[in-house]
Amino acid sequence: MTNREGTPIWYELMTTNPQAAQAFYGSVMNWSFTAQPGGLDRDYRTFSAADGEGVGGVMKAPEGADFAPIWAVYFGVDDVDATATKLKSLGGSVHIEPKDIPGVGRFAFVADPQGAFFYLMRGNSDADSTAFAMSKPGHCTWNELVTSDPAAALKFYGELFGWEKTGSMPMGPMGDYTFLKGGDLEIGAMMNTQNGDTIPYWNFAFHVPDLDVARAALKAGGGVITHDMHPLPVGDDWLMQATDPQGAKVMFTGARKTEAA
Repeated sequence: MTNREGTPIWYELMTTNPQAAQAFYGSVMNWSFTAQPGGLDRDYRTFSAADGEGVGGVMKAPEGADFAPIWAVYFGVDDVDATATKLKSLGGSVHIEPKDIPGVGRFAFVADPQGAFFYLMRGNSDADSTAFAMSKPGHCTWNELVTSDPAAALKFYGELFGWEKTGSMPMGPMGDYTFLKGGDLEIGAMMNTQNGDTIPYWNFAFHVPDLDVARAALKAGGGVITHDMHPLPVGDDWLMQATDPQGAKVMFTGARKTEAA
């Protein structure tokens, strides 16, 4: 793995029903799924975009998990143990201590000081990950941190991964939408939580060729649109926010080529 330190290399859905999630995202995203035999203690399926490149996995949430179905991101690092130690020194928490996945790599499941979960990962392969790719169908195109303290989060991720603020967009009473960059890579952005009861979380936008077609498939598959399609401030793509049938928050971006109902 030669991706720059602190860049997204894999996406993972932890859900109560992997089979239903596969049917839903297969329809909306045109992902191809492969069950992973052996070596794991629960149902795990990897998925690929139409171009054949791996993007992420779907995992059955552990029994008794105290969180709703969520999407999570793996940030690539050179040394998982050292980064996990540094994360704790910066006020973060480690929920699964560094451990190996045979034949895959070493990981840790962690949270930032405000409580947003993510993974640290050092894969066995030295090939670049292509899971995160701007405007590439089937891939993640945007990483958004919804947090209770943007200033503290910027300091934390800046010290942990070297991320920097590249600008911001005022959103009135909602506060600023702050853009994040790691080296020469646009990571995404962060914003304030709009509800004091909302636990900070990472949210992800996946790119589709036609957002109207994806919207129709989402509705037919039992997803719920939480913020309907609106144009992005740059380019020709639109954005839609939703929850999948099991309740995981997710976003979709893409052009509007079909006037679907």
